[in-house]
Amino acid sequence: MNTPVYLHGLRLPAWLEAPRDAAGLTDISIAGGRIAGLLPSALHAPQEAWQAAGALALPALVDAHTHLDKTFTRARLGDVPPGLLNAIQAMMRDQSVWTETDVRERAGQGLQWAWEAGVGRLRTHCDWREPTGRVPMAWPVLLELAEQWRGRIDIDCVNLAPLPYYASRDEAWRLARRIARDADYACLGAFVHTSNWQADALGHLVRAAADTGLRLDLHVDEELAPEAVGLTTVARLARETGMQGRIVCGHACALAAMPRDRALRILDDVADAGIRLVCLPATNLLLQDARTGHTPRMRGLTLVQEARERGIPVLLASDNVQDPFCASGSYDPLDALGLGALAAQLGDVFDDWSQAVCRRDWLDAGAGAPLRAGDAADLIVLPSSSRAGFPSRAWPRLVLRRGVFVSSVSADMPREAPYPRTPADHIH
Repeated sequence: MNTPVYLHGLRLPAWLEAPRDAAGLTDISIAGGRIAGLLPSALHAPQEAWQAAGALALPALVDAHTHLDKTFTRARLGDVPPGLLNAIQAMMRDQSVWTETDVRERAGQGLQWAWEAGVGRLRTHCDWREPTGRVPMAWPVLLELAEQWRGRIDIDCVNLAPLPYYASRDEAWRLARRIARDADYACLGAFVHTSNWQADALGHLVRAAADTGLRLDLHVDEELAPEAVGLTTVARLARETGMQGRIVCGHACALAAMPRDRALRILDDVADAGIRLVCLPATNLLLQDARTGHTPRMRGLTLVQEARERGIPVLLASDNVQDPFCASGSYDPLDALGLGALAAQLGDVFDDWSQAVCRRDWLDAGAGAPLRAGDAADLIVLPSSSRAGFPSRAWPRLVLRRGVFVSSVSADMPREAPYPRTPADHIH
């Protein structure tokens, strides 16, 4: 769509550092589907302007850690005992009945939900337990979906292999080269846990990624074991191999169980190594300190506030959606943000912590902060929410893609319909 669009009176979060008027509002002009300019809200906007009337707005959302291969399997699994390792066993049993059609339909539904929520960037992990030389059935399906959704949602796929798969140096490099064939969409990954800890295997993994030019995305220390050394070892290896800025570590729950001084020293090393952290509030709260008949006393979250104080990019994400690891979920990063804000007692959620679900450059170093002139005009508007209560009342929301409202909030609004003049025009 090439029709110029002018959005008048948006309230953007402070972290965007956009020009604002005295009331803190910003106008955005759009041409050819891209942002032509951001400027303080004008007293007299063009007659054809879309009147935002101070509605909250954010760049397109980032869901930095999901599992599309597992999604929507919970209803068919029956009873699953509590805890991470029990969820893994249940998932392995269910994988025996997976087909390409099954994975494609479930993962496609997840992507549709993400699209409707306003997600523009998504990373999914894919279980990888096949013998050497074989590829999981779900892997090419996810790559195919990544290609089909290109231009709507940018999707990365990560092979989630148990750490011992990298115990052999030769096998580690062979797997890395296999993943590198899909480099447009792929990152090298592993599940790093005290139950499968092998220091040599982790070294092979990081060095194989460095040699093949791959990014790393690891499940690390997803447990409340204070003796866990996965994260601190990854930080050391990142510096030794020149992988600074190319590693994302998800979970890191063990930091919450360690003596504070040790945990903070590890975070200092993580900051020095340029590692990004992803916190998964729903799954971490559900699976950590989980026992039948026991109210959990440990929250299971990594130290997000202390990490941010050290300049470590921290993202919050959906993780598991309606599978044995988490029976709920929606592929809406604002749900993860809302839960994380309560569980981690985060302050200033809209003006500061909203970047934890919007910053592409926090997922991939060098991507650039969003909503600059020349960027694709992808953003969401939340006409019913307020700065003080954010992200409460995050629905209905208006999703703008390439300068066109494509939101499905109202059933009678067709895709790529003309943009509404006001939020109320759309809602009603």
